[in-house]
Amino acid sequence: MKILVQRVDEVFIKIDGKIHAVSGKGLLIFIGINTTDDESIIPYFIDKIVNLRIFEDSGGKMNLSVKDINGEIAAVPQFTLYADTKKGRRPGFTESSPPEKAMPLYNFFIKNLKETGLKIVEGVFGSHMEIGLINNGPATFIIEK
Repeated sequence: MKILVQRVDEVFIKIDGKIHAVSGKGLLIFIGINTTDDESIIPYFIDKIVNLRIFEDSGGKMNLSVKDINGEIAAVPQFTLYADTKKGRRPGFTESSPPEKAMPLYNFFIKNLKETGLKIVEGVFGSHMEIGLINNGPATFIIEK
């Protein structure tokens, strides 16, 4: 699993030209699922995301997590995080999990993320989405295991 985390002030997700979801200050996470991933890795990623100290404290240091600030999380599935661009000009996606395996794992991830008690909004697996955001920083991180 590979997750791209962005610290944001707001996010909107549009599907078919209509607002599907909106979130405020917190995180926008893009979730890439590898062919070798399974449910056993989900607790690691949930813990890392909600406790990653990337928000500034009163002293201006990155010392607070999304949980500490009672922030929100917008979660978006993104198979292109596993794109292989080493050869040629068209990305290959052999490391990206096929939809029939990735969708249940994504749904399990979201279910566990919602159990943190934070406000979670999400994209729709397999949909073409437009994502709008106000990036705070910018501060962008990649979480892998």
